[in-house]
Amino acid sequence: MSDEEKKPSLLQGFKAFLMRGNVIDLAVAVVIGAAFTNIVNAVVKGVINPLVGAFGTQDLENYKSCLKAPCKMVDGEMDGIQIEWGSVLSATLSFLITAAVVYFLMVLPMAKYLARVEERRKAKEGAEELIEVTELEVLKEIRDSLVAQRGAQNGGPGTGPDTTPGSPGSPRSDT
Repeated sequence: MSDEEKKPSLLQGFKAFLMRGNVIDLAVAVVIGAAFTNIVNAVVKGVINPLVGAFGTQDLENYKSCLKAPCKMVDGEMDGIQIEWGSVLSATLSFLITAAVVYFLMVLPMAKYLARVEERRKAKEGAEELIEVTELEVLKEIRDSLVAQRGAQNGGPGTGPDTTPGSPGSPRSDT
């Protein structure tokens, strides 16, 4: 075979990269996250900012302070240094709302679901162990019963499991 036949083409490698499950999942998460961010921003700007403004005198994003006075528009430029802390507060509220929704609607339910799945798996594992132990005990009882029957048929004690060559507790015959 030549080197060209052994190496996958650049296009084949790119196709393999795109077809991985985690790349597709990541792309979907980014798209959904962007759409969700738009919803949260709309809620903050349309509902929360006006509510905060109802307690104050203006919309939340219009709250500003002047670091270096005077903060006035002169010829289309701001004279002084203006701190727009209302927009920072608005962005912080957007982040907190997004984090709360993601935690309470996605992370917490998924954690509870995974805990239940793990609990079921452990319960099933414990039940399988119990079944194995029970089967072993039943098999031991059957063995003991058969040995007792054989001992009764062969003339009583002395021919039980303790004196059968090769059984545990019997004298070794290879010494």
